[in-house]
Amino acid sequence: MTKLAADTDYPRDFAGYGANPPDPRWPGGAKLALSFVLNYEEGGENTVLNGDAGSELYLHEVPGGSPILGERNRTVESQFDYGARAGVWRVLRLFAEQGLPLTVYGVGRALELNPDVARAFAAAGHEVASHAWRWIDYHRMDEATEAAEIARCVETITRLTGTPPVGWYTGRISPRTRTLVARHGGFLYDSDAYDDDLPHYVQAAGRPHLVIPYTLDNNDMKFAVPPGFAGPDGFERHLTDAFDLLLAEGRAGQPKMMSVGLHCRIVGRPGRAAALRRFLAHVAKHRDEVWVTRRADIARHWWQEHKPA
Repeated sequence: MTKLAADTDYPRDFAGYGANPPDPRWPGGAKLALSFVLNYEEGGENTVLNGDAGSELYLHEVPGGSPILGERNRTVESQFDYGARAGVWRVLRLFAEQGLPLTVYGVGRALELNPDVARAFAAAGHEVASHAWRWIDYHRMDEATEAAEIARCVETITRLTGTPPVGWYTGRISPRTRTLVARHGGFLYDSDAYDDDLPHYVQAAGRPHLVIPYTLDNNDMKFAVPPGFAGPDGFERHLTDAFDLLLAEGRAGQPKMMSVGLHCRIVGRPGRAAALRRFLAHVAKHRDEVWVTRRADIARHWWQEHKPA
């Protein structure tokens, strides 16, 4: 598969696949590949219990402000705890109702603290991909520490689920993350990019490396960052509009993929879960045209059908 090339050494690819992206040849002639991602992060966030300086500020019901330093913020902790205690099980039930698969972005520390959840993901047939050892910003972490944390996350997921992870997503990456992931080996893809509606290859650690782009707009995180979803109806409408437009493009001869990002402590709340249930029912009406699948399966398909040049 050939991508366009620009006559420049600027280290960003603005050309991509251009005006005529390739036919992904999704299995069964599907017009859209749909990937649901459940981020399991509860317990991996900033807290003095994990040796951090202060409390978490990001992606909870009252984000922002100033961290409490040197001691626990039990209000914030309890919001994360909801995702582990209640939210995750509600989301799993919704997907079981429709028989739909998930990719779980599993933070190693979070899974270590709640191994029953890790085992439940595996028992349900969901993919557990690595979401770093901690749910923190890795930008300034030194290379040796980050490499060690990648290995620790892989070991933890393998031990708890019985299957080594083949996907990686840090989110708040360092300049070295992709190289370290490729160097560690064993991964079919990473999702630390938001740059396309189709998978694509890059060079990492001296060899082709598959990127399956993720999303920050089809994502319940927008309930917790401004500007975001003011209520469940906006979330449902955004997902439905994105799904319908991409499905129409596929019917017109340009199939794509769509990612949906979910968080146990956010969409696991009942009012938002109701909107998710309605969207899943909408998807179910189009199962004959849509490949709802795990990211690992998209990666295996891409490596097989669209080998790197």
